[in-house]
Amino acid sequence: MTHYTRYTRLAAAAATAALVLTACGGEAEGEGDAADTEGDSQEQVQLRFSWWGSDSRHQMTQEIIDAFEDENPHISIEGEFGDWSGYWDQLATQSAGGDAPDIIQMDDKYLREYADRGALLDLSDIDLSEFDEGAVDNGRTEDGLFGITTGINALALVANPDIFDEAGVEMPDDTTWTWEDFAEIAAEISENHDSAFGTNDPNEPGGFQVWLRQQGKHFTTAEGELGFTAEDAAEYFQYYLDMVGTGMPTATEISENQSAGPDQSLTGTGQVAMAPWWTNQLPALTSASGAELELLRFPSQSGNSAENGLWYKSSMMLSASAATEHPEEVKEFIDFFVNSETAGQLNQMDRGLPANSAVRESIMSDLEPADQKSADFIAAIEEDVMAQPAEPVPALGFSALQEILYRYEIEVFFENLTPEEAAEQMIPEMESELQ
Repeated sequence: MTHYTRYTRLAAAAATAALVLTACGGEAEGEGDAADTEGDSQEQVQLRFSWWGSDSRHQMTQEIIDAFEDENPHISIEGEFGDWSGYWDQLATQSAGGDAPDIIQMDDKYLREYADRGALLDLSDIDLSEFDEGAVDNGRTEDGLFGITTGINALALVANPDIFDEAGVEMPDDTTWTWEDFAEIAAEISENHDSAFGTNDPNEPGGFQVWLRQQGKHFTTAEGELGFTAEDAAEYFQYYLDMVGTGMPTATEISENQSAGPDQSLTGTGQVAMAPWWTNQLPALTSASGAELELLRFPSQSGNSAENGLWYKSSMMLSASAATEHPEEVKEFIDFFVNSETAGQLNQMDRGLPANSAVRESIMSDLEPADQKSADFIAAIEEDVMAQPAEPVPALGFSALQEILYRYEIEVFFENLTPEEAAEQMIPEMESELQ
């Protein structure tokens, strides 16, 4: 799903990128600087920190930076932020020009694309003793630890109880329901309700990952290859095609919803009873819809919630440029960001449920209702998650697979391709991105 703010301060940097070929984060220059004032024995250090997100995340992050600078007056951090799509284009340009930020908000889909070419700093010596092993491993490759998980989330079905009530349909028992149950409930709601659908398009690639995990497979493997066959993909496409126009909207409406952010989505506008979202998006969806939204586990093939395919995903990570001139100060800031209760209180659940268990405990009594629901859901599915294999770190080239999957999926929904045709054509295109 999309994010909302555009880059506000990088135009000048982009215009001069050809001239800026050194790593960012140099020393303050010139005699008479703070570094040279009488009584100040510490070198003054400037760092840059980039992230994506909404205006509220920008404000929270700036408050964390301010708190860190108060404790570390010799370090100043310049923030740069943008929306999801623009962020990655900008980071690619900066990295290619030798001007990457010192501290980088990272997504697991892109981790290997930067780590495997030596662009990220190994962060193995940051104290992660309060982290679950799985949260740590989310940022690890065979060469080191290149991403520190800020928070964890999970893919869930966000349900609108008001629509269920208006359609005269009971909320399902999400510990026992199957994919057949899901399709029947979605169709019943669509038939009974005048202005809402039972469900909408999958949230990819997470939806397909859940489907595959229920069959003991993965979207991509630990070896960096596709973990599914054309038959697997065709079965998945067929399942959702059968719901188009019944439990789901029309292909045209699905196409419009694919590019909508939370506020403009069918969930945010109160037009769908169940839709897949990441748990940390519940507050924004609740605010937009005006409804008391709930979180449901995905249905399973067997009706056993221990086989529902859910896993804990790093909502995002912090990485660092391998070319930074100040690696120790960078690590100091990342340590503060993920391990201090001060940062945790400011960040709350914006970047997922804190990965540090002590920080997580410190914020629980202060959470807003929607955040509390997300935290409770993450805790409630722990037994399910622990009963299933971990999800491999996304393969090199993974970031391109999302667009490919969405493109073939919508071709199936418009019936321009059969599920089998789409699957057969999609596989080699995805494989070429992983080579």
